[in-house]
Amino acid sequence: MKRRNNELHHLHSIDAPKPLMISERLVLILVILSTASRNSHGFAPPFDHFSTKKIPPTSFSPFSVLSSLLQSSTTAHGEDASESLQEAAPKRYYEGHPALLSAISEFNPRKETDACRIFHGRGGLFPDAEHLTLDFYPPVFLLTSFQKITGTELESYGRALKTIWDSNENAMMTSDDPNATKGLSNLTWVYQCRAERGNSTTQLMEGSIPDPHIVTEYNGRNKFLVHLLKGQNHGLFLDMAVGRKWLQNKCESGEVTSVLNLFAYSCAFSIAALNGGADIVVNVDMSRGALKCGQRSHEINGLVEAGGAKFLAHDIFKTWGKMKKLGPYDCVVVDPPTYQKGSFVAANDYAKVIRRLPSLLTDDGFALLCLNAPELGPEFLYQQVIDNSPELCYVERLENPLSFASAQPDKALKVVVFQFKPLGTE
Repeated sequence: MKRRNNELHHLHSIDAPKPLMISERLVLILVILSTASRNSHGFAPPFDHFSTKKIPPTSFSPFSVLSSLLQSSTTAHGEDASESLQEAAPKRYYEGHPALLSAISEFNPRKETDACRIFHGRGGLFPDAEHLTLDFYPPVFLLTSFQKITGTELESYGRALKTIWDSNENAMMTSDDPNATKGLSNLTWVYQCRAERGNSTTQLMEGSIPDPHIVTEYNGRNKFLVHLLKGQNHGLFLDMAVGRKWLQNKCESGEVTSVLNLFAYSCAFSIAALNGGADIVVNVDMSRGALKCGQRSHEINGLVEAGGAKFLAHDIFKTWGKMKKLGPYDCVVVDPPTYQKGSFVAANDYAKVIRRLPSLLTDDGFALLCLNAPELGPEFLYQQVIDNSPELCYVERLENPLSFASAQPDKALKVVVFQFKPLGTE
């Protein structure tokens, strides 16, 4: 890097009849950027948004060259020339990130009938797109940004969405689709800005959202009520799809017939378990509103009359006795918030939950432990189990959906399976 910059400085110092004009410098910049994009994954990543390959950093940064050119330009042409060049180089990002635009262009809403993530910039596989995600809650797109973006950029994403929607509009709705309501044939998309920590603004950019808004998972087998215009959580965490499928498969095989769902939120795990054939699921969460949403999803799935689901709006740390009385369970799901002031802090409180698991599980029962804290890796969970419930034996860590691929998997969602083997048993 240093050598390249020194060579450029030497080039600038060569005597010439006159300094390069602005147009000439722009041509040189474009040549540099074009070369970098052909030879550097760090600057121009591949647009395969399902790739799990970590993109290696590049030792050559075209922007370091651009900086040298800008510095020379200021001397030759004044401040206005420098500002003009600074605005020209990154313009394509203001008009929409190319990786996200590519992901949109490749997406076919006709083929994706389940809720899914389309683009996961948060995984760090696309430089300069770490703040962007795009989800599809049929028939609605949800664009989320963790930093402020320009109106021009928003318009570019809207145009891209409209293009793919219009090309598939006639094939989107089917007669048995719960969202096939009159007036929903036009594109609908929502933008949520989460630039300020703990605060968000949500806008319906175009179209109209179904009421109720019901989405599916597992090839349409499970149905969930979602709400995209209320808060930062929408009723269904898409990254947990693999965990729900694992549980449903265990219930279908008969290995799991009873489930304790801790920090249940909207009870998506309960839907998966009961649709898989579980006899009973006990859902525990402090939020009555979240549990009511979960109850409505059970109604939508036709699971209420069987009476297999129970809903306890309690603080789990004050409800051990009641939960134990309703057990033991073939599986305990633990999917807590990373940090919820006054109720749960993963770094401090996860151990308290793990310590109780042996008293809640049947012999050979499973514990599905989940953690979505970037600062706490899987080793944190392993050590908590060793220190607090050594009878829990590691089985496997479930891979996250490919659409949530991350350059640093240990900072992404962790979903780990343990099995209870009482001391003295093989």
